[in-house]
Amino acid sequence: MLVEGSTVLTRNHVRVFGKGTKPIVFAHGFGCDQQVWSEVVSVFEKEYQVIVFDYVGSGKSDKTAYSPTRYSSLEGYALDLLEVCDALELEKVVLVGHSVSSMIGVLAANKKAALFEKLIMIGPSPCYLNDPPDYYGGFEKEDVDALLNMMEKNYNGWAKYLAPIIMKNEERTSLTEGFEQTLCANDPIIARQFAEVTFLSDVRDELRKVTTPTLILQMRDDAIAPVEVGEYVHAQIKNSRLVLMQASGHNPHMSHPAETAACIQAYLAK
Repeated sequence: MLVEGSTVLTRNHVRVFGKGTKPIVFAHGFGCDQQVWSEVVSVFEKEYQVIVFDYVGSGKSDKTAYSPTRYSSLEGYALDLLEVCDALELEKVVLVGHSVSSMIGVLAANKKAALFEKLIMIGPSPCYLNDPPDYYGGFEKEDVDALLNMMEKNYNGWAKYLAPIIMKNEERTSLTEGFEQTLCANDPIIARQFAEVTFLSDVRDELRKVTTPTLILQMRDDAIAPVEVGEYVHAQIKNSRLVLMQASGHNPHMSHPAETAACIQAYLAK
């Protein structure tokens, strides 16, 4: 049974704005919150009903609602997304998902295909671990284990180490510093579990089930989701389009918001 609508809106710190009626939902990635979309969403306010939210455990969500059992897999986060859409009585949703939210969107769309009109994935990865000889995810299991151990022993040190790897754009130090602060704002215990769920997930089998038209935005130099992964997602989702952005790093909505918004607009205009 879905949670009561008003409870969901508070629980997930849902914000709705914009002058349009067509809903476009922006779903943040691991370690982030809805604020990462601040420079992108303004582009869509005139023509869309813009919805942003925080997954339980992130941002200004109600962290007392966090359940290690519910959020032990991406299914729990997909349920958050579906409950937000249900609470707002949304139809024909355009979902913009960054990183792990791309796969959360896949799970949600495969459960309730009629709800979603289009999926837009930014830096998606259905499986971060290499699975030779046929799949390159970019990470070995020992690499992920080392990152998870670092999170447990020195969370702030982990954030300081990972932020520049994810952001790239080394000459723009304010981007890295800002993202490090975003990571450090998380509850270390919740973030550690979300990281494990994210980086050890494997939803490759779900990709071929997707019937929703899909845009894949792939960055040229992405340490988290390499180009090979974007190409794999494109090959698996029948009705999909792959766009290789000029942006580098894993967070183009933060580092290159104008290009990110333009790519989304171009796809929606077709």
